[in-house]
Order: sequence, then structure tokens, then C-alpha cells
Amino acid sequence: MSVIERIQAEVEGHPIVLFMKGTAQFPMCGFSSRAVQALKAAGASQLHTINVLEDPEVRANLPRYSNWPTFPQLFINGELIGGCDITIELFESGELARMISEAQQQ
Repeated sequence: MSVIERIQAEVEGHPIVLFMKGTAQFPMCGFSSRAVQALKAAGASQLHTINVLEDPEVRANLPRYSNWPTFPQLFINGELIGGCDITIELFESGELARMISEAQQQ
């Protein structure tokens, strides 16, 4: 399985996927930490995270897969939502909670 196929399997296999630096318990950058905090505050109980620092192939190829250059990268129901700033904006508007609630009900 190619790295792109592995990324696609992760994105399609979980309703909420965050490719990040570190883990949800131990984020390794401020942007990843803020994204996890926003997701948890918005009610994400089925959050699946992938530590890109542990998988250099994923870290190198995810920007090509998603056409998004930075980390973290949030996917909900297989669709790229964006990075930390977009996640925070969606949280502050209340939209993130709605998106998460819908994704976790499926």
C-alpha cells in the first residue's frame, strides 16, 4: 500500500481525523495543541489523531494529498477542513460543534 493509499484509508476510515505533530495527549507544537483543544471543546469524542513526527512518509506526502502545506490538518467525513486557524474560527462560530456532532452520528 502506498503512503497516499494509507493516508486515504485513515481519512476515509474515521469520521474525524487530525494529522498533527505529537499526540492528543502530548501535542508537540502550539498549533496542534490549540486544534486538539478546540476539537475536544466542540465535543469530539471520536477524534483519531496521526502523529506526523512518527511517520516521515506521511509528513512528506500529506501536503500533496490534501493540497494543504502545513500541520495540523483536520479532516471530517473524508473532507479537508483546514489547519489550526480554520479549526479555531469554526469553533468560535459554533460551526465546529455542529460538524462534529453530525460526523459522530454517522
